[in-house]
Amino acid sequence: MTQDIRDITIIGAGPTGLFAAFYAGMRGVTARIVDALPDLGGQLTALYPEKFIFDVAGLPKILAKDLVRDLVTQMRQFHPDERLGQRILSLEEDGGVLTLVTETDRFPSRAVIIAAGIGAFSPRRLPNPSAQEWYARGIHDRVTDPEDFRGQKVLIVGGGACAFDWTLQLMPYADTVTLIHRSDRFRAHGSTVAAVNEAAKEGRARVLTFHEIAGVHSNGTRVTGATLKDVKAKTEHDVDVDAILPMLGFVSDLGTITEWGLTIEKDEIVVTSTMEAGRPGVWAAGDITTYPGKLKLIATGFGEAATAVNQAVHWIYPEKKVNPGHSSNMAIFGQKDD
Repeated sequence: MTQDIRDITIIGAGPTGLFAAFYAGMRGVTARIVDALPDLGGQLTALYPEKFIFDVAGLPKILAKDLVRDLVTQMRQFHPDERLGQRILSLEEDGGVLTLVTETDRFPSRAVIIAAGIGAFSPRRLPNPSAQEWYARGIHDRVTDPEDFRGQKVLIVGGGACAFDWTLQLMPYADTVTLIHRSDRFRAHGSTVAAVNEAAKEGRARVLTFHEIAGVHSNGTRVTGATLKDVKAKTEHDVDVDAILPMLGFVSDLGTITEWGLTIEKDEIVVTSTMEAGRPGVWAAGDITTYPGKLKLIATGFGEAATAVNQAVHWIYPEKKVNPGHSSNMAIFGQKDD
């Protein structure tokens, strides 16, 4: 079914997409936000709603789910069309109208902003054949509520930000938390690594470098332990665990976006300084983009979203300024017009 035309359709309902939808409303244009996931918030909702975020300006500390809640409240001031559970099959163009085609609908608009994060994603699984049948029965690739691990022996696998963040956040809940990584080089923020190492020195956590899971044990219904392999010493030993959390990153897929005539490098869209994506009427923002000096942060995604929206608004309506000025001076918020 063909839906009504909007000025801007935003692909992706993560933080960047939500802010782009808000900013479009602030600029006085109509917006639609489309996502394949069933809920707003992208990875923040799907993978770590209970994880704290520390690097959003003005918010010393906020749970991911609460950041999503506030972004949604901010966006809904302007009533964008929200379309969730919609997997995009193609992008068509006719007479200056860009139409996103899904399995059930057609969404026409005058401009498109791609804010799809890393694209369709799924957590990278443990490679061990013995582990596969125990997902959701002791092996969890996401944490929805830290209380689920109250009093448990938790084994976290990985060397990135999620692995270290969850080590810190689960310590107050779990009986024990052990972090293992196959090397002594970590991808997490230095201060977080230091905090975990300090906790290990104090006996509040355990960190094993050059270790990986060699096998998973069970009682027939759920996980009861694991065999850990020291990859340097070539030795193995067993540990009792109630929960295993593989924090190994994600497998991503841009899907049909790669067929839209955009410049793609390493599953990222190459954009200009104005977030143009290489096709008239199409901009991109957030983690899906790349350019010299790119930083993949929620904070930079917000700025990129504003740039993309302002450029799209001026492209659709040349009489509107690219730079609208400050929100404190806008008529839409009861101030003077832009």
